[in-house]
Amino acid sequence: MINIEGDQIAGMEKHYRISLINSLVGYKSLNLLGTTSKDGITNLCLISSTFHLGANPPLLGMVIRPEREHNDTLNNIRETGQYTLNNVLPAWYKQAHQTSASYPSGASEFEICGFKKQYTNGFKAPFVGQSTVRIGLELREMIDIEINGTTIVIGEIIQILADDLIIGEDGTVDHIKAETITVAGLDSYYLPQFVGRLAYPKPGIEPQELKQ
Repeated sequence: MINIEGDQIAGMEKHYRISLINSLVGYKSLNLLGTTSKDGITNLCLISSTFHLGANPPLLGMVIRPEREHNDTLNNIRETGQYTLNNVLPAWYKQAHQTSASYPSGASEFEICGFKKQYTNGFKAPFVGQSTVRIGLELREMIDIEINGTTIVIGEIIQILADDLIIGEDGTVDHIKAETITVAGLDSYYLPQFVGRLAYPKPGIEPQELKQ
């Protein structure tokens, strides 16, 4: 058994440590984050730090890392107060990966990486036309994390766009039908496999399978 302690982690070679820590928790959600500046310049980047905060109000959080001197994503969200999260499909995951390249400020990854911009009435930020699950959010709170310079962005879901038959009768999103892929670490992409769905747990009752 491997036993790695704190001092050993701190002393690891930089890229090894980044790969280890980023992949340690396993599969993460994967989305393309779409924004636009006040001047109408669009921006698109890949993000794997989205997390659920609550259903009433419907809130999602995400962590934005300070990887570049400029950060068009954060600036755009601050300026317009709106952004989109869009799932990634296997047919074009390489183009999605490319949006993480360090393009200069003002460049549009939508155009550079070949993504179609989709707009809805009254919403400033662009959705990704090729996605099958698209979420429109309005900024509710930003929290700066002093320990490592990251920012937690909290948004309220105000719009959901999904292809037909992806949302079930009980509201569950079928990400197998949606062809949503996931990521482990920074660069390893996976297609999920359905294992089973269980009823709400109650003390003293064995877990019950739910029919699809």
